[in-house]
Amino acid sequence: MEKENQVEFKVSGKYALFTDPLTKIGGEKCSYHIPTYEALKGILSSVYWKPTIIWMIDRVRVMKRIRTQTRSAKPIEYGGGNSLAIYTYLSDAEYQVEAHFEWNMNREDMVKDRNENKHYFVAKRMIDKGGRRDIFLGARECQGYVEPCRFGEGKSDYDGYGEIAFDLMFHGFDYPDELGKDELQARFWRPKMIDGKIDFIQPEACTIRKVVRTMKASPPKSVGLEEAGLLEGFEEGEAHK
Repeated sequence: MEKENQVEFKVSGKYALFTDPLTKIGGEKCSYHIPTYEALKGILSSVYWKPTIIWMIDRVRVMKRIRTQTRSAKPIEYGGGNSLAIYTYLSDAEYQVEAHFEWNMNREDMVKDRNENKHYFVAKRMIDKGGRRDIFLGARECQGYVEPCRFGEGKSDYDGYGEIAFDLMFHGFDYPDELGKDELQARFWRPKMIDGKIDFIQPEACTIRKVVRTMKASPPKSVGLEEAGLLEGFEEGEAHK
C-alpha cells in the first residue's frame, strides 16, 4: 500500500547515459547498464522539488532489455575547441521507480512547511503532469518522459531472469545542505539486480565515499505553493481525500 510520503512513476526515453560524474571532465563516455541513484533522484527533483524535503529512491525496475548504441560526438574541450569522441548510450530505456521523501533536518527555516499531505498531493499532481521541469535520463541530450504507474505492474524483460551483480558504481552525491558539512561527497556501492529489480541502499548506508571538494551550502528560498497554481491543486486533492 502506498504511504503518504511514497510515490511511484515510470520514466522512459529513446536514449540514456548514466555515468560517474567524477569522470565527466572530457573524452569518450560509456553508460552504466542501470540508472544510478543520483540520476533517479535528479529526475524526481525535476518532477517536484522543495527545500523542505529530500527525495530517497527505494527501488527501480528495469522494464526493457538492456541495449547499448554508440554515437559519434564533438564535445567542447575545456581548453577550447572541439574533439571527436564516441559515446555509448543505453537505447530504448524504460524504468519503474518507487521513492519516498524525508524532511531536510538541516533546513530549520522550513519547519512550518513540513506538511506531509501537502507535499504528497503536489508530488502526485506533478507526476500526473509529467513533471515541472524537463526530464533527462542522465544527460542533457537524453530527453525523458514521466508518467504515473504502479510499481511491479506490467511485464518486464527481466521477469524470472535471476540475479545480476554489478561492480563498483557511483551511487550519488551528499550536498552540504543535506549532509550538514561544508563539503561535497560522492558515494559508491555494488548493486544487485534480481528479476529486473534493484533495491537501493540509502545514502547513510554507503560505506565507500570520496570527498570531491569543500563547498558551502547556499540554499535557495522556496517560492511557495502559489506558483503555477499548485496550492489550488493541493486543496482539490485534500477535498477528494
